[in-house]
Amino acid sequence: MILIAMGVSGAGKTRIGEMLAERLHCSFTDGDAFHSAANKEKMHKGIPLTDEDRWPWLKTIRAAIEERQRAGEQAVFTCSSLKRSYRDVLRGGDKDVCFVYLEGTFEVLHERLATRSGHFFDPSLLQSQLDTLEPPGADEAITVSIEHTPEEIVEIVIEKLKTR
Repeated sequence: MILIAMGVSGAGKTRIGEMLAERLHCSFTDGDAFHSAANKEKMHKGIPLTDEDRWPWLKTIRAAIEERQRAGEQAVFTCSSLKRSYRDVLRGGDKDVCFVYLEGTFEVLHERLATRSGHFFDPSLLQSQLDTLEPPGADEAITVSIEHTPEEIVEIVIEKLKTR
């Protein structure tokens, strides 16, 4: 199984992804590592990414997912996965790719971004991400509120995975 922790910036994808990987005894890969220098520069300057900016990034993450699958490995990735079409690229038609949607309000997300340091993402882009977001349905993802503690989120995900 491949898990992808998804949501807008500030949702806690990296932290939750790392914790899930630890609980599941598998590898963790942050999707941000696959962004081109140009994408990171745009986001740092507060310029929203376009679909054209995102397609190569998504295809690179999909290639990494396929590499893990060929090796017979379970893995956890992170990726904002804002649109269903993006999730379709990452899923690649595989039934063993499961998204974990970390859902939060603008207020909670904005507060988190305001206190975060050392990240290339300009907090002013939060609204553009929320405007782009097509929340996944129950057929696509396990949805968990970020108002839970990280430990609670991981427990909720683990329990929901047992019933999938």
